[in-house]
Formats: sequence, C-alpha cells, structure tokens
Amino acid sequence: MNSIIKESLERSMSYSTYRSLVKRLVEDNSNSGIEKSESLAEFTKLNDKRMNRWDKTLKISDEAQRRLNNFEENITWLVITESWCGDAAHIVPVLYKVAELININFRVVLRDENLDLMDMFLTNGASAVPKLIMIDNVSGEVLNTYGPRPTEATQMVIDYKEKHGAITVEFKEELQHWYNNNKGQNIVDDLAAMLCKLEPSICQQN
Repeated sequence: MNSIIKESLERSMSYSTYRSLVKRLVEDNSNSGIEKSESLAEFTKLNDKRMNRWDKTLKISDEAQRRLNNFEENITWLVITESWCGDAAHIVPVLYKVAELININFRVVLRDENLDLMDMFLTNGASAVPKLIMIDNVSGEVLNTYGPRPTEATQMVIDYKEKHGAITVEFKEELQHWYNNNKGQNIVDDLAAMLCKLEPSICQQN
C-alpha cells in the first residue's frame, strides 16, 4: 500500500466520529480546515442540518439493494472531505449508507490535514472534495475514485460553465435544489456502476 494512503488510513475516523466532529464545530461556531471564518462556520452549520436530514431520510431502492447485496469484495472506502463543503453534505451520507449496506469499511479524513493524500487525487488540478478512494484491503491497490460530484451534477456544472463562464451563487442554489430533488439516487447509481466493474455479478438483475 502507498505510504501516504496507509498513514491517512491510520489517521482516519469513522462516519459517526466525523458527524460528532461536525456537531462540535457547530457548537463552537467554527469549521474544519486551515481557514477559519464566519462564512465557513455558517456553511458547517447548514451542512450539519443537511447531513442530519439525509441520515434520517435517505432511502435506497429495493432494486439498488438487490444489486448491491451481491457485492462481496474486501475493500475500504476512504473519503476526503471538510465540514464546510456543500457537495459533501449531500454526498458523504449517501456514500456511508451504501457502504453500511454492503459491509464496506468506511473511513473519513479531512482534506487540510491530509494534503499529501489530496494531492494524489486532484480533480482537474483542484483539491476538490468530497473524494472517495476505493482501496483493495488485500493488495492495498487503489481500485477507483469517485467525486467530487455525482455524474448528473458534474454535467450540470460543465454545461453551466460553458454557457456562463463561471459558477454563480444562483447556480449553487440550483445545484442544492437538484440534490434535494434527486434524493441521492444518482450517487447510488454511480456507485453501483463502479462496483459492477469490480464484481460483474452485481450487474445481473435478480
């Protein structure tokens, strides 16, 4: 296993510990990461509410469960995130729910505390989070990565940038509405497609 990934895993936390960390940050009117500001603290507060909602309401369809339940590979999902990231607030709870469903070891690290790790998994040269790293527990090999956004949201961003040149506040609000309306299903579908490549049996319809 790559030494940077190994060290990051050793520093990683469970999902429940991460959620407790975010709640403590909210109580302290603070945020994770190197930069501290009132705006990032407010985003952290908002994101805690978003994650609370997804933790309580997220549903995985019976069809998706039938497909995912066939997955038996021995892997770990290591997620890079920060408390203030709006995309992460919608995505990380879904990642955890899928991992929990099929008994995948799920670990979380903060980006700014693991910059060497982040530098290994940049998105178009940017330190974008959340980023999911799929690791084979036997070989230590990185099997795949996912993020920082699901496929439909990624295409929305690409289309908007092509038309307007840059992301605006209005578009960010539109993207939040998309997450709320999609209810995590695009993420679940993306993950099922990725896992299908690792274990083709989950592609079979039951």
